[in-house]
Amino acid sequence: MTTVALAVTDGMLHFELSIAYEVFSAAPIGVADPWYDLHVCGRGAVRAGWFRLEPDHGFEQLTNADTVIVPGWSDVDEAPPADLVDAVRAAHEAGARVASLCTGAFVLAAAGLLDGRRATTHWAHTQALADRYPQVKVDPDVLYVDNGSVLTSAGKAATMDLCLHLVRLDHGSSITNAVARRLVVPPHRDGGQAQFVTAPAPAPDNHPLAELFPWAIERLDQPLTVEDLARQARMSSRNLGRHFRSVTGTTPLQWLLTQRIRYAQELLETTDPSLPK
Repeated sequence: MTTVALAVTDGMLHFELSIAYEVFSAAPIGVADPWYDLHVCGRGAVRAGWFRLEPDHGFEQLTNADTVIVPGWSDVDEAPPADLVDAVRAAHEAGARVASLCTGAFVLAAAGLLDGRRATTHWAHTQALADRYPQVKVDPDVLYVDNGSVLTSAGKAATMDLCLHLVRLDHGSSITNAVARRLVVPPHRDGGQAQFVTAPAPAPDNHPLAELFPWAIERLDQPLTVEDLARQARMSSRNLGRHFRSVTGTTPLQWLLTQRIRYAQELLETTDPSLPK
């Protein structure tokens, strides 16, 4: 069973903290795989907004965790507690995967975990992060950044994107979709700030491609081309590309390839196909 530890202290943002707790505390119905062993770690009772939280372990438990999550930090102008910074650094040195939610990136940066790495945080604080830690490659245009053992997310709802990404890495796309359904959120999100490795179909709306996405998804087993998509959308390939970039943040071909790969992943996880010899 994978151990997840939430590193908490006074001043943590309760929204981001709650998202992480909700995702990692309970398995979705019907999931047989062992779920996460979740611990809340701190140096004592902490305040998160209007809420008072009682950790069940001290910071020393972080070095025993497989994944350490640092929720958002409420005041980025204030230096994070030294014992928190030291504990997060020690956990990473012990082999833990460390992820920050929202402004928790300032804690990871203070611990030196973001030096030379690409990272993100809430858009309102990306410039402050870049100014204070010039050795960090701050990217303000993504929902999250995955550097392998160190991950960072943008603000607020983007913390859900990163948490689901962690579940996907550990359990696969099918179980992640089950978690997303339980939480009534999309397993992936679209838009110009979408993480580069994901380019999902937006929910039906009044944009010009609203009818094209479900049409294409139903035909992923067919040799569709960009010209086929343009013909179905009744527009030129150039115009289609502009709309795709606006709605999904990627090109029609890349979107189509990503949908096929994602569908193949689900088939591999949920079926037992026999491959041709």
